Amino acid sequence: MQRRDVLKGLGVTVGGALLPRAGWTRILATGGLPLVTAVRGLVRKDGKLLQPLRIALPEAGAGVQVVTKLDGVEVDRRTLESGTHGFEVLVEPVTAARISQVAVAVNGMEQAASVERKPVCRVLVYVLPHSHHDLGYTDLQANVEEKQINNILLGMDLARKTASYPEGARFVWNLEVLWGADLFLKRRPESDRAALREAVRKGWIGLNGSYANELTGLCRPEELMQLFRFGTRLGKEFDVPVRSAMMSDVPGFTWGTVMAMSQAGIRYFSAAPNFFDRIGTFMEAWQDKPFWWISPSGKERVLFWVPWTGYAMSHVMKLGDEWVDKYQDRLDMVSFPYDISYIRWSGHGDNAVPDPELSEWIKDWNETYEWPKFHIATTEVAFSAFEKAHGDRLPEFRGDLTPYWEDGAASSALETALSRNAAEKIVQAGALAALSRPAAYDVARYTEAWRNVLLYSEHTWGAWNSVSDSENPFVQKQWDVKRRFAVDAAQQANELLEQAIGTPDQNTAEVDIWNTTSWVRSEVVLLSRELSQVGDHAEDEHGRSAPTQRLASGELALMVEKIEPFSSRRYRLTGKKAVRPEHAVTVRSGILQNGKLRVTVDAKTGDVIELVQQGDAVNLVDTSNGAVNRFLSMAGNDVDHLKRSGVPAITVEDAGPLIATLRIESSAPTCNRLVRRVRLAAGADHVLLENLVDKQRAPLNPNPGNGDQGSAFAQRGNKESIQFAFPLAVADGKMTMDVPLAVMRPELDQLPGSCKNWLPVGRWVDVSSETRGVTWATLDAPLVEIGGITATMLGSQKNPDVWRKKIAETQLLYSWVMNNHWGTNYRAYQQGPVTFRYALRPHRGNSAAEKQEFATGLTQPLVAAPATNAEDVREPLLRISPADVVVQSLMPSEDGKAWIVRLFGASGEAREVMLNWSARAKAGKTWISNLAEEAIAPANGVITVAGWQLVTVRVERNL
Repeated sequence: MQRRDVLKGLGVTVGGALLPRAGWTRILATGGLPLVTAVRGLVRKDGKLLQPLRIALPEAGAGVQVVTKLDGVEVDRRTLESGTHGFEVLVEPVTAARISQVAVAVNGMEQAASVERKPVCRVLVYVLPHSHHDLGYTDLQANVEEKQINNILLGMDLARKTASYPEGARFVWNLEVLWGADLFLKRRPESDRAALREAVRKGWIGLNGSYANELTGLCRPEELMQLFRFGTRLGKEFDVPVRSAMMSDVPGFTWGTVMAMSQAGIRYFSAAPNFFDRIGTFMEAWQDKPFWWISPSGKERVLFWVPWTGYAMSHVMKLGDEWVDKYQDRLDMVSFPYDISYIRWSGHGDNAVPDPELSEWIKDWNETYEWPKFHIATTEVAFSAFEKAHGDRLPEFRGDLTPYWEDGAASSALETALSRNAAEKIVQAGALAALSRPAAYDVARYTEAWRNVLLYSEHTWGAWNSVSDSENPFVQKQWDVKRRFAVDAAQQANELLEQAIGTPDQNTAEVDIWNTTSWVRSEVVLLSRELSQVGDHAEDEHGRSAPTQRLASGELALMVEKIEPFSSRRYRLTGKKAVRPEHAVTVRSGILQNGKLRVTVDAKTGDVIELVQQGDAVNLVDTSNGAVNRFLSMAGNDVDHLKRSGVPAITVEDAGPLIATLRIESSAPTCNRLVRRVRLAAGADHVLLENLVDKQRAPLNPNPGNGDQGSAFAQRGNKESIQFAFPLAVADGKMTMDVPLAVMRPELDQLPGSCKNWLPVGRWVDVSSETRGVTWATLDAPLVEIGGITATMLGSQKNPDVWRKKIAETQLLYSWVMNNHWGTNYRAYQQGPVTFRYALRPHRGNSAAEKQEFATGLTQPLVAAPATNAEDVREPLLRISPADVVVQSLMPSEDGKAWIVRLFGASGEAREVMLNWSARAKAGKTWISNLAEEAIAPANGVITVAGWQLVTVRVERNL
């Protein structure tokens, strides 16, 4: 490979000798005066480190004598040939910035200029080449896939061509994320696959463990784990451990990311967000400030490091001396205390090809200058060198880096709900496979389902002009692909459930109820009209009748009491009269009661204005701050003129005795209609809320041919959002919230740079004192606003000062369900019916594990299915003690030889855990394992699980 032409013929002069010189991209002279530049590099000459001054002269005639003085002292004398000349003079380096006078005399005629001389940073800068993986945005997804496949070939080719270069200049290609490698291995011939394996083993290709640039705040707990699962498979296949991860563009990451990375063996996290847009104070807080990010349990950590400009360095700067100067200015500005740093180099634009100039420039620079040094590397090489030198003195921070860009998921609320619930169903399907048909556990089908879930949560939602030109075929085609990830994931999840259960018996009168969780469950199960067409009476295997009720929907409600963990129960349906529950639920005059709760709906608004626990006169709704489940619509960011729903028509849809449902229909701004349901079951300790929003389409850009994402319409036109209010009232109550693999307190557990205008939530938010509280659960909507309507950021937001700085203590939250606030990438509108489901559970005491079980039980309900001929699973496959450690997931191992159990310390306190298997599990030796399902260390009877820690266990099956 040849050097760039711009480097030819240039040189550095030292004592009359010409030396090769790198990075001189231009020579300037103005008005006959010399242009003097102090190069921020150190050259070693005769054992000394010297700093160059660059002199540029205009045409001066043949054989002229040039004398250079620095601050009045002659430092160089030479005779030049004719022509425009540039040369460098090596002088003693400065230790502090200073302004010097440089005088250049040409044949006795002296001209002078001042120059700022700055100290040279003696720093080793690792350069990480990669391509930013946008699955769409600037091009159709299919084209992007082929680009990233081809980038792997180009990266290997560059590495091969520069293999003989000096160390540091040899090209290395980092796979930023792994969906491109996944496609490469599926689509390329074996010769290319073999070449990739060899390139990885040689260090030419660096594997980074994340499958995609993920909106981690959207992830369900197991989804967050699966984000790194492909990396463990690939590392095993290539016999190269994957110890690093990159994520780009996205600002902020949910706290549980540390736990998931630790389970994948990842120690180093190169986070490189978008440089400027909708990032709040994230970059301001964390650029060039490496630290150990500590997991919620305190037992795990990753080295977290955001480079200057995130991943955009090569987008905004060109290789050359000016860039070297600016980079050192940056290190000086932040008083960078380390002698090792790193940058990302992602080529020119998103999904860019490997930059062939990089190795050439670094080779030239390093051959000329001793400091600073530049070294092309993988993420792991760079971070491990940094850890070795400085890891023991890095600060540690424990908390949530609450992300920002998850708000765009509410621009496609229907698909977001589909994907969220698909992730939960895949977990249930894995548990059902373990319970019923482990031999039928199809790894490939589960992997594909998880892939679709992950790619829906991937940060590229659509085209760059998705808002300004929403009906453009280029935009529509990209949305069709994005939407398909959620739709396919939902379909695959249902199919996996059916496959796990098996083929139904011919006897359609029998129904199996499956508990796929690790605790005893008592709840109402809804049987579809088709499944329950035999009749309304149900009795279990022992002939005991269970309470039932036929609902207005045609479903049959069945009370299932005390079903053991990881087990099933069979019911026979008949045409006999339905049995009433011992304590019926009632509904009269807008008041629902079941002996445990009283819930009151305001006849004038349809809002919930009272939630009272039996034996307690305290209303847990803060009516001074509104009402629970109140609909609010906001035009633009006008928080002072929020609009509410119209006068409701309230009807009793189900009158008990097992289920009571109030149906509340009203008009609502920006909607065709709003239908809210309030449901209470006999014996239940929680009330269910179901809100159907039939959305009208937001007005389109009146000038759709104007595809500029920065247009006034894209940034501010027809912006809207919908919220549901939940003001709670618990004396001395404090708020906590569930995020994937963690529990955090808003404000208190948010690290600097976190988003506070809105927060992604996992399954629940809780407001509790030590003696009582309320847990709010959300099944479909992943965003909350805390303390007020604060999601008011429209279009591009480049000023960090406009973002919310603090969340005051509060018991008010809003579920932020829909918006079109972005000016690019996300959807300009959504339309049609979308359902948002919630639950409120008053409780006494303050058990963290109960909150987890309650909300998980809603997102992973008891599964009703036609009875099958599966082996007897009435006895629990597995029991866990103590019960406040929950099983996040149970599944057969991918090699079919073991059970994989993920234990989560849901109490927040350390526990010694016992696994009690049934005889049919054929459980053998137990190992502490990881995401790769490896047998790491024997677990001799008792497994220690710290509070908020996730521990993966592998239990061999004696087959």
